[in-house]
Amino acid sequence: MSIWFSSVLFCSLASILLHLDLLSVLLSNFSLFILLQHLAAALLSFISNQLQPAVLQVCLHTLRILSRDRRALGPLVSDKALFILAQLGGIGLDSQMEAEAASVPDGEVSRKEAIKVLCNVVYNSPRAQERASALRWLEADNNQKKTHEPPSGQFYRLRLLFLLTALRPELRMQLNQDRGVPVLTRALERLLAVRFTDGYEVLADALPSPVSKETSQEVIEILKTLFNVAHAFHREEPDEEEAALYRHLAAVLRHCLLLSCEGDDVREELQGHTVNLLSALPLTCLDVLLSVRPDQTSHQWGGVNMDCVHSLLLFMDRRLTRGQKLKEKLIPVLNLLTESSRVHRETRHFLRQKILPPLRDVGVRPEQDNSLRGQLVRLMTHVDTDVKHCAAELLFVLCKENVSRFVKYTGYGNAAGLLAARGLLNGRRASGDGLYAARYSSDSDSDTEEYREARARINLVTGRVEAEQPDPMEGMTEEEKEQEARYLISMINRLSREQIIQPMGVTAEGRLAPLWAPMRGSPLEEEEEEEEEEDWELEGRKDPQ
Repeated sequence: MSIWFSSVLFCSLASILLHLDLLSVLLSNFSLFILLQHLAAALLSFISNQLQPAVLQVCLHTLRILSRDRRALGPLVSDKALFILAQLGGIGLDSQMEAEAASVPDGEVSRKEAIKVLCNVVYNSPRAQERASALRWLEADNNQKKTHEPPSGQFYRLRLLFLLTALRPELRMQLNQDRGVPVLTRALERLLAVRFTDGYEVLADALPSPVSKETSQEVIEILKTLFNVAHAFHREEPDEEEAALYRHLAAVLRHCLLLSCEGDDVREELQGHTVNLLSALPLTCLDVLLSVRPDQTSHQWGGVNMDCVHSLLLFMDRRLTRGQKLKEKLIPVLNLLTESSRVHRETRHFLRQKILPPLRDVGVRPEQDNSLRGQLVRLMTHVDTDVKHCAAELLFVLCKENVSRFVKYTGYGNAAGLLAARGLLNGRRASGDGLYAARYSSDSDSDTEEYREARARINLVTGRVEAEQPDPMEGMTEEEKEQEARYLISMINRLSREQIIQPMGVTAEGRLAPLWAPMRGSPLEEEEEEEEEEDWELEGRKDPQ
């Protein structure tokens, strides 16, 4: 009893000191990192023996705090230490051994603490990542999921799986080869109680209850792990078997998008990771998002169920409204909607009616509008190039890659960046010539009566009807106008030579090219140089006075 009490007291005291960061104060004159390693080694020797559950929990809790400090990781990254922690965490145990471990009082608490220690060690130590790969933890954990249903409360084991696949590229390949995608998909189905009817249609409950926060967190960890695997192979063309697996997964993800959760923040996070995973799946496998039969309450277009697309649209709207971490949080949904609109005509028509409805108020600049169109147009001049390109690409696809229609809804000033990148500044290619251009129908753009009446007065650069301005050349003779024009060209040419500005022009290919080079040696330049010489001579004559 005295040994048990001393062990608990020692571990509790060490844990308190580490929590309060007092150890570095008390031991400031000693080699602190050596003492931390000795403490970790002592705790490892404790937990390698049969201990009372309370002692084991305190030891593991203290090790979890120590594992946050990279200076104390020395004893924790050995094969023996990793094996002990993995065994205590239940990794590699068969169903009978796991059932025996679960029967131990407070055994689940100890298993969680051991997995938490492993998560910290793997995250902080490249050597631990390498040894985890060599010890084939992933294979052992995956085999456990294949042979029997794991118990609830698997969050930290799923977090460890995510860390391993995120930090070790070879483990992503191993998980994919070991059929980890269908195993994790089945885990999603089990957590969300998914039931399929015909094909890829999920049977929905009449009054579904919100998903608990604990279940949502486990689902999120699975989605993150699946993203690591899918993104590593998303550029490869899937074979028939893989396409079937990804379609099945997409059907489950469609269900995830439409779920309700306990708390808006949890639902937002779950939908965000669902969108990330959908954007990493092969585009040809996303047709199942529209394959569900519509009912009276469904959003639809042309008889096609648009509930999933509508949910993505609302998700994008919320991300636009928040305006935080746009590159990380907005680009995936922009890319997903863009590629889906390219492939599916019904999706493009539905999104166009929501984002680019027929123009009525042409007195407001597109970027000053508070609608979805205005928010996306504002992003077209964003400082982040990726955000700017993705927002412009979505609007361009919704305009069926038609230059004149794109300029009509965004204004030439906002559209110039994408048009320059695509070589469309001259507007000669009226419709897209990309891979999916043939999919676009030839229907015309319907204009409202308000737009037709104001069309002749719209400034194509700003995209709105501007107030009439007085003519600056009113009252000037033709000679004065010509002289003013020559003076303007002279100033532009001078600024260009001094590399203050670089005038650009549009080539026959629709791209920007410098204008000033052909002006070298022109009569206008020679005349300007003569004028400058005369000015210098006059200034020289005035200096002696």
